[in-house]
Amino acid sequence: MTRESMEFDVVIVGGGPSGLSAAIKLAQISKEQGKDWQIALVEKGSEIGAHIMSGAVLEPTALDELFPNWKEMGAPVTTAVSGDDFYYLRSQEKSIKTPNLLIPSPMKNHGNYIISLGNLCRWLGEQAENLGINIFPGFPASEIIYDDNNYIKGIITQDMGIDAQGKEKPSFEPGYELLAKHTIFSEGCRGHLGKQLIEKFDLDAQSDPQHYGIGIKEIWQVDDEKSKLGKVVHTFGWPLNNRTEGGGFLYHFEKGKVALGFIVALNYDNPYLSPFEEFQRWKHHPVIKKTIEGGKRIAYGARAMNKGGFNSLPEIELPGACLTGCEAGFLNPAKIKGIHTAMKTGMISAQSIADNLLKADAQDVKTTYSQDVKNSWVFTELQRTRNFEPGLHKFGTFLGSAFTFIDQNIFRGKLPLTLHNKEPDYASLKPADSCQPISYEKPDNKISFDRLSSVFLSSTNHEEDQPCHLQLKDDSIPVSVNLPKWAEPAQRYCPAAVYEIIDEGEEKKFRINAQNCVHCKTCDIKDPSQNINWVTPEGGGGPNYSNM
Repeated sequence: MTRESMEFDVVIVGGGPSGLSAAIKLAQISKEQGKDWQIALVEKGSEIGAHIMSGAVLEPTALDELFPNWKEMGAPVTTAVSGDDFYYLRSQEKSIKTPNLLIPSPMKNHGNYIISLGNLCRWLGEQAENLGINIFPGFPASEIIYDDNNYIKGIITQDMGIDAQGKEKPSFEPGYELLAKHTIFSEGCRGHLGKQLIEKFDLDAQSDPQHYGIGIKEIWQVDDEKSKLGKVVHTFGWPLNNRTEGGGFLYHFEKGKVALGFIVALNYDNPYLSPFEEFQRWKHHPVIKKTIEGGKRIAYGARAMNKGGFNSLPEIELPGACLTGCEAGFLNPAKIKGIHTAMKTGMISAQSIADNLLKADAQDVKTTYSQDVKNSWVFTELQRTRNFEPGLHKFGTFLGSAFTFIDQNIFRGKLPLTLHNKEPDYASLKPADSCQPISYEKPDNKISFDRLSSVFLSSTNHEEDQPCHLQLKDDSIPVSVNLPKWAEPAQRYCPAAVYEIIDEGEEKKFRINAQNCVHCKTCDIKDPSQNINWVTPEGGGGPNYSNM
């Protein structure tokens, strides 16, 4: 196939906080040095921010560095945290409010801000365009270009106009080759191309497996008397048992809105568990219900998140490319925050690449990115919280929380030991016949809702006549292996009703409703047979989040 090629100095894959921060930092340095570096950023969403979802409480450390005058510039970061509440939910009715003194120090939010990460990324996108960066929304990066020495030379964007049988439609347009001396991969958690690079170059050979959670989020409009601007609420305990890591959050932000969500670690062991249904149950607890009762649900979304932390970091640099942000797993699980570390690693990659571009040797692509990260506060911060995830896994939620308090508040992350969790999340499921099925109540459509009505609120849309972007390595495995052994858990771990087991006559069939997919990547992570491969759909497909 003949493709058009465009050459740039740097190509950035992903329009999240890391990719945008890298682009902005590069443009700032280019201007300072009197250069005219050509920088391209591709984003699979229909616009910058369309696929962005996070809690989100922002620690402004990296934003302060990127734009010291961000307040005067009008950044959408205005709701300062006014207080932290932390609850242990003992049962579906009872709770204990944790004294502030006993909250692990990384979880305290003084000086932070409640934000919409999507809106922050839109603002960062505007700053990037003002600096002359070429931004291409609706253009997923679908392939990596290598030279004869396996150096990364850029990416190919997704072909458009391919039908479900893989044939060209009249609207067919081949993808573009975007060539560059340096490519920054900032796709976010479980990035499609980043996953390929980690596997191809064995970048995680010396690290623990990456661990993940699924975060499910809603935004509600609540009554004015229930709005407590800047209040941050976190919970742990019910409805999850002590062996299942996770918890909830409720953040009050501007105009009487609250963001609430629930995170379930994807190393849970009961195949009957449904993270979506656990979230719906959690909302009925009095601690949460008292805020949202009588309100209106206005948005919904879901996204996988890294939680392996320091021990799960792969190598982050290879010839011609680097991994930044959640692509590499830089989220701090003890803080439940990754925006500041994503932005900072993007900025570090930009500085390292700029130093290389300023050299006279045009053939040299070696940068100091890996060492520069090790010399930064990101490395120090993650190293000090290295025991958080394996501690919860080893001791359970209750004792693990006590261990975290000792590790973080007393020893300040400097305990002379490092715990590990070597079991991949997909390997944690027990056989269905050894587990108790979980009975979930039907939604009341006031506090709790079903999946399809939830997906509707995400404005998810895909062109139906296109190849399925949820690829099965073996079509027979869902029914022949996953169904008898694990009761086919895809029916339950997916928060968008993508996967179903249906009856066709006397046979069971596995149906994929790919048009519902909100791009959370949970299936790619949790499938116990590792049979599902998430790839990029046609550009612009997926959710269209407005305020997430």
